[in-house]
Amino acid sequence: MTRSDLDPVKAEKKTLYDYQSRDINTIFDRMDNTQPNFRLLYQLPTGGGKTVIFSEIVRRYIETHQKKVVVLTHRIELCKQTSKMLDTFGVKNKIINSKVKELPDQDEFECFVAMVETLKNRLNDDLLQIDNVGLVIIDEAHYNSFRKLLNRFKNSFILGVTATPLSSNIELPMYENYKELIVGDPIKKLIDNGFLAKATTYSYDVTLSSLKVGINGDYTVKSSDELYSQLDMQSKLLSAYEEKSKGKKTLIFNNGINTSLYVYETFKKAGYDIRHLDNTTSTEERKDILKWFKHTPNAILSSVGILTTGFDEPTVESIIINRATKSITLYFQMIGRGSRRLPNKHEFSIIDLGNNAARFGLWDDPIDWQHIFKSPEYYLENLRSDAEIERYFKYEMPADVRELFKNTLEVEFDIEEEFNKALAKNLRPKIVIDDSIQQHAGLCVDNAEELNEAKQLAKYLSEDIEYRVKIFCRCLANSTKNYRDWLVDDYKTRLQVAIGKLYRERLFAMED
Repeated sequence: MTRSDLDPVKAEKKTLYDYQSRDINTIFDRMDNTQPNFRLLYQLPTGGGKTVIFSEIVRRYIETHQKKVVVLTHRIELCKQTSKMLDTFGVKNKIINSKVKELPDQDEFECFVAMVETLKNRLNDDLLQIDNVGLVIIDEAHYNSFRKLLNRFKNSFILGVTATPLSSNIELPMYENYKELIVGDPIKKLIDNGFLAKATTYSYDVTLSSLKVGINGDYTVKSSDELYSQLDMQSKLLSAYEEKSKGKKTLIFNNGINTSLYVYETFKKAGYDIRHLDNTTSTEERKDILKWFKHTPNAILSSVGILTTGFDEPTVESIIINRATKSITLYFQMIGRGSRRLPNKHEFSIIDLGNNAARFGLWDDPIDWQHIFKSPEYYLENLRSDAEIERYFKYEMPADVRELFKNTLEVEFDIEEEFNKALAKNLRPKIVIDDSIQQHAGLCVDNAEELNEAKQLAKYLSEDIEYRVKIFCRCLANSTKNYRDWLVDDYKTRLQVAIGKLYRERLFAMED
């Protein structure tokens, strides 16, 4: 849009979709029929055009109410993006950042865009006159840093905007600050109407029992780094990429810098074009990396946190969530980076390596945001726990491992079924483990020419062994973690013995 397109009517016709116009009209209806200091919350999925919507609200509000507007954001990148969008709508605005120490020209502007701390400091210094501010818009309203400023605008209409109306702090629910929630079109409808790309989710089961939850209610960086930097997790990530995302522009989200650096090294060694980005990356280097990412068709970018908001690269074709999170907001923010639709991009893929889809549901599943807004405690308390999610894991042998056992038609062994058979025959439960060991020994011997080769093959069965032991212990119902760990070690020792015995039996049979 050029400056010649800044006529308000033309801007609306050129920029707004039907659902956006409808929601704007609904919001103005609430403004016109409530107290001047009413607090309203508006929800719309990432990619639905929240910035476009509230920019048009600012333009129309200034035109109809002749009062000023303040837009609050929580990141400097969002300040800049918001200011540019307001320019597009013909709103004369000024960014109040740390460099702005004085405001002698404030009367020249209709709207101010600021970060919370910066605005608080300018208000404390009496540098900004807010008597004529009739509307305050809060972007990413689920963050709690905005609370400290709300009472400074006692006579202003407060409009919070978010994709996920669930407070980042359960102790500070959003219903305490907002009287009403307006819900925009759901993700599925935006996809069906051609506004968002369609997602295909591939979930890979990950045991999260080693993760610890921090005071913020999410998994700690330290415990995540310890899990996701392990060789088997790096291997699982690389295999998942090669199976589902190879050749696609891919954005990988990690919980810790160490993990992201390991990801970088793993993909680099495998010959892939990858870069790493975190909050310690210099501004200049970050610009170079994002420029490279934009213009490289099969680029892979491994990041930590900073690209969840304030980042818009529509050409992303694959999102890899290489972490677990208990935050539905973060879950939607990460996936939203791939949801932008282009003329030649109607779909994107999601690789989930943190059981997140099992915890929150698929990205485009229906969500009752009104219920979450009104009863956040109930929603959070009823999220599926890691233990419950992992209870339904079913081990599937990876393709590269399955290839090592190609001489065997059937590699599975149903522990639960065999356990029930043993109970029905009044046999001791341990016989199930004995039979499982024999079946694994057969796999190794059938697919090796030498005894040492057969024993080496057993190492590739570690995940299957751990899965079988877990199911067996679940059948027992009262086993401890120490017992499970001991049983895994004992299983592996006995398997080596069983392989040697079976190999010799086969050898003697051939000689006879």
